[in-house]
Amino acid sequence: MSLFDMTGQVALITGSSRGIGKATAEAMAEQGAKVVISSRKQDACDATAAEINAKFGDGTAIAVAANISSKDDLQNLVNETRATFGKVTALVCNAASNPYYGPGLGISDEQFRKIMDNNILSNHWLISMVAPEMLERGEGSITIISSIGGLKGSPVIGAYGISKAADMQVARNFAVEFGAQGVRVNCIAPGLIRTDMARALWENPETLKRATAMACLRRIGEPPEIAGAAVFLASRAGAFTTGQTIVCDGGATISGGA
Repeated sequence: MSLFDMTGQVALITGSSRGIGKATAEAMAEQGAKVVISSRKQDACDATAAEINAKFGDGTAIAVAANISSKDDLQNLVNETRATFGKVTALVCNAASNPYYGPGLGISDEQFRKIMDNNILSNHWLISMVAPEMLERGEGSITIISSIGGLKGSPVIGAYGISKAADMQVARNFAVEFGAQGVRVNCIAPGLIRTDMARALWENPETLKRATAMACLRRIGEPPEIAGAAVFLASRAGAFTTGQTIVCDGGATISGGA
């Protein structure tokens, strides 16, 4: 059996109708997991689930729309997952938002609260909903998709960076709390990835040039390259890894890139 095999696992992945979340769902399904596709729009979730089922077999994926700003939506997401698959063994908190680009003094209270609620509080809610069953079983993995924005300052996405730094601490705290009962909690910190959420950054030639000029690999990343790290953390390959933030950024943070 491969170290990365996920047969028998049930992975709940937020923000998984596109981008990093979708790539993660596909990668986990390829490794044998059942996957739950979730984002705000049911039709988008249905389309992604249908793609995965067509590729890996009927019953591999289900689609449950949920707005991460709604605690009731998230509880329904967890309930529907259990009703269909009986359990949650791997949680990937991928969904996030960033409604503001600009200096910190220009952000409105509403925008700041939205970033903190969607990028931190929603993850806390979901972890609180799925962790008890994992702790009772004595195994499980929780992965938060953070960002290298949480490792450095920014004059453009400062509030987003604050939220992503907090996610790293959420992982450390819960890793300490859950570790004795076999539940692991980690973060992945991607650099600039070719996703819709980051489109404003990589579609701008000047921004793209700055982001890649000093990065070791001289390019931005692709969603499947983050999905590989997520599979590692959820599988036996990552069984001794907890409380960590795995940076996947093409070497940007070590070489002065964006």
